[in-house]
Amino acid sequence: MQTVETLNEGLKRAYTVTITSKDIDARVEKEVATIAPQVRMPGFRPGKVPANLVKKMHGESLQRDALNNSIQESIQKLIADNKLRPAMQPSVELDEGFEFGNDAEVKVELEVLPEIAAPSIEGLKLERLTVEVADSQVDEAAGRIATQQGALEEHAASHKAKDGDTLTIDFVGKVDGEAFEGGSAEDVKLKIGSGQFIPGFEEQLTGVKKGEEKTISVTFPEDYGAAHLAGKEATFDVTVKAILDADKPKLDDDFAKSLGLEGLDKLKELLKGQIEQEHNGLTRTYMKRKLLDQLAAAHDFDVPPSMVEAEFNQIWAQLQHEASHEADPEAALKEMEAEKEDYRAIAVRRVRLGLLLSEIGQANGVTVSDQEMNRLIMQAAQQYSPQDRERFVQYVRQDPMAAAQLRAPLYEDKVVDFLFDKAEVTDRAVSREELEAAIEAEDGDLKPHVHGPGCGHDHHDHDEKPKAKKAAPKKKAAEADEAAPAAEEAPAKKAPAKKAAAKKDDAVAEEAAAEEKPKAKKAAPKKAAAKAE
Repeated sequence: MQTVETLNEGLKRAYTVTITSKDIDARVEKEVATIAPQVRMPGFRPGKVPANLVKKMHGESLQRDALNNSIQESIQKLIADNKLRPAMQPSVELDEGFEFGNDAEVKVELEVLPEIAAPSIEGLKLERLTVEVADSQVDEAAGRIATQQGALEEHAASHKAKDGDTLTIDFVGKVDGEAFEGGSAEDVKLKIGSGQFIPGFEEQLTGVKKGEEKTISVTFPEDYGAAHLAGKEATFDVTVKAILDADKPKLDDDFAKSLGLEGLDKLKELLKGQIEQEHNGLTRTYMKRKLLDQLAAAHDFDVPPSMVEAEFNQIWAQLQHEASHEADPEAALKEMEAEKEDYRAIAVRRVRLGLLLSEIGQANGVTVSDQEMNRLIMQAAQQYSPQDRERFVQYVRQDPMAAAQLRAPLYEDKVVDFLFDKAEVTDRAVSREELEAAIEAEDGDLKPHVHGPGCGHDHHDHDEKPKAKKAAPKKKAAEADEAAPAAEEAPAKKAPAKKAAAKKDDAVAEEAAAEEKPKAKKAAPKKAAAKAE
């Protein structure tokens, strides 16, 4: 193998690698000697097929394999001999005029990771904004769950239903005087004004009292899902069994037990723990962003253009997705185009911080243990069906890129925690509103998620993602985490070759079983058609 460096400019490198036909032929002969004993051919005893016949039968595939293997080994040797740290997988291009029997000339282009001076991590100063959980917050959260579950106090029997009230009703739907299938239900909870039922249904229940029976006349919409009901006039015989006060959720031990808990105190304990976790997540987000601001201000170095371009493409794709869901997608896209260079700057920041955190972690012995990695793999495998889990586990264990992508978020968290321990931290008590406002101000600086080397783009968002007010696509893109899931040991990201060588509250409700909506025994009128079909 002969290697000639053709470019050494900044982080870009290019080489011409020549693999002699003699080397390729030697590999072919070696492979023939290996497979000949297994070849079967009529007229020959097993293992006695002449080598020239084996080459005649399998020569083309053997040559391709030999060339591919030669190129792969040559690139590995090139990287090792020159002590290169590729930022992405090298681009490999075989000379178009190559024919077997001649030397193979291969062009190799790649970008290397920058040499980063020992990162400065001394003198870091951070403020930790803390929020106490107030009893009123816990009561409010419990009330939301009770409202979602329909656990509300009843109005007095004399109360007349008004807009916003929730009714418990039975009903029987009829067309031409005959009840139709799927048009009847019992103990259905219906909030007047919710638009849950077909037009005209809810409005006619305004003014009813508990125990009242009323017949409602409605017309199914012309575009109703069930053709045999579309446009038809219908009546519903409705019995009002209760009128519930949405402003007075029923918070007692019986309600908590309906969620599978011991009592109301246990529900409040769980909710308080959940709110504390939310506050801790917001606190960490703020600290993390301030930490990264200090690191970014103290370090400046060139970053591989290919990594920046990959990061920019990731950002741009997200922005396009966000813009497509805006009220005026065309205007949103126009705004994006006007600020395109801002997004390139974001991509540069993300890549630089990713490389920096990776360097800090490696320089200070931050690692993800085998036990931690196994736990990550098993957790990720749970999203697959039982029959696919083992395949997923094998895939991650065999593919360094997949493993790096899975490992990266945890590694990032460990590097950030390491830096938190090194920093001088002062505490300040604030309200949740003040903390969220501080984070939102950070969002406005357009510092979204950073991806480190060896990290794919499809990993989960971390818990440092606060809820921000509705914003334009630019702001939404910046909601994502700004910290780099830096790779513990950064394998190069994959890049396509130019040519192949040889070709919240809900969490408590979940834990307690039922979550958001009360279950009706049968379908409501709006859904009757689907059952009637």
